Amino acid sequence: MIEVNNLSKEFKINKKYEGLGGTFKSFFSREYTIKKAVDNLSFYVEKGEILGYIGLNGAGKSTTIKMLSGLLVPTSGECKVNGIIPYNERKTYTKNIGVVFGNRSQLWWDLPVSESFSVLKKIYETPEKEFWKRLEYLKEVLDLNEFYLTPVRNLSLGQKMRADLAAAILHNPEVLFLDEPTIGLDIFVKEKIRQAIKQINRETNTTVLLTTHDLDDIEKICNKIIVIDKGKKIFDGNIDELKKKYGKTRTVYVDLDGTVGNDTEFELDMDKKYITISKDDNGKVKISFDKDHVNLLDLIHHVGSHNTVKDFTVMEPQLEEIVKMIYGNRDGGKI
Repeated sequence: MIEVNNLSKEFKINKKYEGLGGTFKSFFSREYTIKKAVDNLSFYVEKGEILGYIGLNGAGKSTTIKMLSGLLVPTSGECKVNGIIPYNERKTYTKNIGVVFGNRSQLWWDLPVSESFSVLKKIYETPEKEFWKRLEYLKEVLDLNEFYLTPVRNLSLGQKMRADLAAAILHNPEVLFLDEPTIGLDIFVKEKIRQAIKQINRETNTTVLLTTHDLDDIEKICNKIIVIDKGKKIFDGNIDELKKKYGKTRTVYVDLDGTVGNDTEFELDMDKKYITISKDDNGKVKISFDKDHVNLLDLIHHVGSHNTVKDFTVMEPQLEEIVKMIYGNRDGGKI
């Protein structure tokens, strides 16, 4: 469905000079530096997959989406979406994709949502019967009825995002590009957007490429993840593979009977080479360990043998912690 082969994008940036004189010099100077936003990137997305595409600010996420949506032409390499090269066949291509940028809208500010949808129907040349059937479906999935006749300028941020998502898929595209679709939304609206994306994907087999800084979006929506840094791919697989490869640390929180805070006496008769012991804000003992070198059952047995335990909790690593660890250990884009 989405094929990306050795894709690169470079930007020329005029050289800057210090001071007021330097500012004027910058206007006339022909000197520039090359910024490589995407660097020899390759990946493949199957039909119907939801891909989470993540990285730090400036990693190349938005540049990649702009090339895949036909807004930018790559410096080298090639990308195809459903067999079409986006930047070569834009008019045909745009009828088969939907795009949502979290900080931009394709709705008309002064028009009611209903009129914006009617304009988009004409732009995409959607057949009448198909349009109304699709609209009724999206009204239900995204709960649009409460603001369907409201001017876009009067919508809340959450309502506007739901309307933008509906606008992007009114013409039933095969591929949906989402760039920060839940940015700035409260937790309830975020959950509604996530559920809608999953339902649309499940019922229409729409392929989705999602970029976001909210890792809850990735964990709750996506079945595949790509992590990039400085335009290079540093991980490509599913979330379970990511956790297995990088999430080797497990944490046990131990609640000791009759003791609290820094006065807690705690004993652990084990080799502590792969174990870290500390206390959390609630006075519980926090034991972090490398699961490849420490057996969880042995650890619990040793804790119980030397301490009076009231309760304990075992925590798997969170996706956010794993991604932070990946970037903390990166070396020139390599792990």
